[in-house]
Amino acid sequence: MRPVLFHVGAWAVPSHEAFIFLGVVAAAFVFWREAARRGAFDERLLWIVAGTLFAGAIGAKLGTGWRYVAVTHDRSLAGILVRGGRSIVGGLAGAYVGALLTKRLVGYERRTGDLFAPAVALGMAIGRFGCLLSEQVGTPTTLPWGLRLSAASLSRIPNCPYCVPGVALHPSFVYEIVFHATMFVLLLWYWQPRVRVEGDLFKIYLLAYAIFRFFVEFVRGNPVLWNGLTGSQLFLIPSTMLLAAYFGRRLWFDRNTRGAPIVVEGAAR
Repeated sequence: MRPVLFHVGAWAVPSHEAFIFLGVVAAAFVFWREAARRGAFDERLLWIVAGTLFAGAIGAKLGTGWRYVAVTHDRSLAGILVRGGRSIVGGLAGAYVGALLTKRLVGYERRTGDLFAPAVALGMAIGRFGCLLSEQVGTPTTLPWGLRLSAASLSRIPNCPYCVPGVALHPSFVYEIVFHATMFVLLLWYWQPRVRVEGDLFKIYLLAYAIFRFFVEFVRGNPVLWNGLTGSQLFLIPSTMLLAAYFGRRLWFDRNTRGAPIVVEGAAR
């Protein structure tokens, strides 16, 4: 709708990148605030954050690499990383792996999921405004809050046969903004005092987002890969099952150890 947010002289500031930057700044503020509040501040956290951001950026690019190759037939790594798209699901997976590997490299044994969870949720809520302004918003809808875009905006959306003037589209990124903003509040003020195992806060966020994202994919308009499902959905099915199995095991454990003190596990995950 507005791929360029504003101009600084002759330089056009892209909406997507501008809101991603604002989201990263907000997430960093929440992360350091939580680290200081919990007495977990350590200079090694700087390396962990750097490793998380780097691996997340790589994961986001690789997550859409297959689509870039299918459309352009360019199989070069440079093409995928520079000219390809981005996947939030791939970015979260990459960030998780990046945090795990970096903690092992710097010898940081405490779990950091409780620090990352509210920070990532807020960063995602802000960053999705950039997606709303610069990407395909969703599939056609008859709901009263559907978006009707101008012909100029619709002309910038590739491979979208139903993106025509007068057709209302699902504001799928608005759904995501509301979800992540709600999760930020719930993680920080509802779940945080109730989580018994250090690091589980981030897993709660990942499970909630995996379930939400699976269903919102049906109105996103992403390419279908198999049996009506998109690439993100095919990735989310086993991921959701693994997270659900973890919490099922944790629930069983809690029922058999009710009244035990809060567990702080040393393994970095």
